[in-house]
Amino acid sequence: MSQEIGVIGSPEFTTGFRLAGVRRFASVPADEKAEQLDSAVEEMLDDDDIGIVVMHDDDMEYLSRTVRQDVETSVEPVLVTLGGGAASGGLREQIKRAIGIDLMDEEED
Repeated sequence: MSQEIGVIGSPEFTTGFRLAGVRRFASVPADEKAEQLDSAVEEMLDDDDIGIVVMHDDDMEYLSRTVRQDVETSVEPVLVTLGGGAASGGLREQIKRAIGIDLMDEEED
């Protein structure tokens, strides 16, 4: 079963992914993050068709403690944060954990 990538964030953040062909997204304007981000993340985590959820690292601070804990312990889908910060350092490991293979592993000829 093929799973999709979901993206959550500001309209500016999600636009680039949408242009690249990502069809599952939740645009949450900056002034509404405190009210809407938790529910957008919960919806993505509950969607069986999504294998990887991408968010901006700065948006993690808007999540409630409960949702943040769900995100940090979720194996499928796995949440990948972009934009710096400590969480982005393990991007390769996060993707590997989500899909079971190392996409960046160079094959020998």
